[in-house]
Amino acid sequence: MPDSAIPPTARPPADVALSFSGLSVGYGDRTILRDIDMVVRPGQVVAIMGGSGSGKTTLLRAAVGQLAPQKGTVQAFGQDLSRLSGDAVFTVRKRMGVLFQQGALFTDLDVYENVAFPLREHTDWPESKIRETVLAKLQAVGLKAAAFLRTSEISGGMARRVALARAVVLDPELILYDEPFAGLDPISLGVTAQLIRTMTDQLGCASVLITHDVQESFAIADQVYLLGKGSVVAAGSPASLSASQDPYVRQFLDGAPDGPVAFEYPETPAYLDWLARQQAGKQ
Repeated sequence: MPDSAIPPTARPPADVALSFSGLSVGYGDRTILRDIDMVVRPGQVVAIMGGSGSGKTTLLRAAVGQLAPQKGTVQAFGQDLSRLSGDAVFTVRKRMGVLFQQGALFTDLDVYENVAFPLREHTDWPESKIRETVLAKLQAVGLKAAAFLRTSEISGGMARRVALARAVVLDPELILYDEPFAGLDPISLGVTAQLIRTMTDQLGCASVLITHDVQESFAIADQVYLLGKGSVVAAGSPASLSASQDPYVRQFLDGAPDGPVAFEYPETPAYLDWLARQQAGKQ
């Protein structure tokens, strides 16, 4: 059914950039997350948090249409991604910016050309406008003077800021950040967090952080969703989650070794089958 035929009640309000409704998603027959309800609005920084293996990256892939829902819907800018294909998906993705975990800069291009790349690929702008835009975005992240350095000549923190400039060079309406604070020193971490908040406010875009960094995320986020046990175990403002006495929330925020999340990985059918065969072989 084309998007125009979707009943108006099935569409999110115009001020919603991204929404998950009753979403279950996974790989093949394996479900990673189920019954996910989430709304991200323009001007918001929304943090999606959880431990390793909780499904954060899976949710990110669903948000850009890489993973089709097993159940429920993913809507970006009011369009159901599972109903789109080809050029329609590409058009929606052009309204998004993505900051990959390690920056994913092109090593054979300098800083300037890395930021210019999306403009050369997706616009027919003259070189003068490209130059003006690239230098403005580099200025916004404090790296205008580094424009013509090679990627091998900049630090990890600088590379993350270059990647941020590239992610926002087309002024996207939705920016997705995959572990933006991973591997950064305390100063670079703080700078990156404030840049995310500043960019969101200046562009009026929606920002989604996939992260497990509590302190920096809570300092800039408007809303937090905590994933665990295959679903959303808590959601609310940073202040409300900080005050929560839920055992899962407290274990995650406090970094406690004991709690609902066990140290030992649960026994899987494959492991139990192997164990039974080992025991049978000893008889």
